[in-house]
Amino acid sequence: MIVKPKKHLGQHFLTDRNIAAKIVQQLSGNHSHLLEIGPGTGILTELLLDLYPNDLHLIEVDSESVVYLETKFPSLKNNLLQADFLKVNEQDVFVPNMAIIGNFPYNISSQIFFRVLDHRNEVNEVVCMIQKEVAERLASPPGNKTYGILSVLLQAWYDIDYCFTVNEHVFYPPPKVKSAVIRLKRNERSVLDCDEKLFQIVVKKGFNQRRKTLRNALKELLHPTISPHEVFNKRAEQLHLSDFVMITKLISESRLTVNNQSFSG
Repeated sequence: MIVKPKKHLGQHFLTDRNIAAKIVQQLSGNHSHLLEIGPGTGILTELLLDLYPNDLHLIEVDSESVVYLETKFPSLKNNLLQADFLKVNEQDVFVPNMAIIGNFPYNISSQIFFRVLDHRNEVNEVVCMIQKEVAERLASPPGNKTYGILSVLLQAWYDIDYCFTVNEHVFYPPPKVKSAVIRLKRNERSVLDCDEKLFQIVVKKGFNQRRKTLRNALKELLHPTISPHEVFNKRAEQLHLSDFVMITKLISESRLTVNNQSFSG
């Protein structure tokens, strides 16, 4: 008899096979490598194995779940890695033309997305179930109160679709919040027209004090020559990606001008 794993690490196991099928249907392309994060009891795995019999890989941190999955899916034993996705060696996980799918643990979903961003040139697509409020935030357009740091950073590289809402009763044990499934598809952007490290700093600082105008939120970065620019009258949630790129370029150019003047002097 195969004994199902117990709930661990804040995870809530999906029990509705119709919802599982609907999640799998959101995968939109052919990928050379599919990684499922946190397969748990394997409700998605069973469906994915039919679609990707040779290219499905699993990563699961819980040892009890690993034993269960190895017993239920013996053909995947060599493709099942017991590890923490946030800590695993990059070469063990990321390969070109890959997709990621999973019911992400809610307490680490943002960290998972930051790691996806670091490997955006390998990860073509992500289909995942996360907390509804987080899903709304990621898919939110500018001008919305839920628009934030991850909205901007992810939307720079991915087209994001809010697919559908999932009620609490399809999980064991039921979570206290609603869930949602979203899809991220890599867009055609290969580079940003600005210093990408500075871009991330600008976005994070802007939203860390989101009630303030950017002139105040970014004051540590702004040279007096660019501070009067009208864009700094706005708040971070009002800006499109192109606005953040423009601000980053303004800051970079002002720094370059100052450095050149200092050198000339």
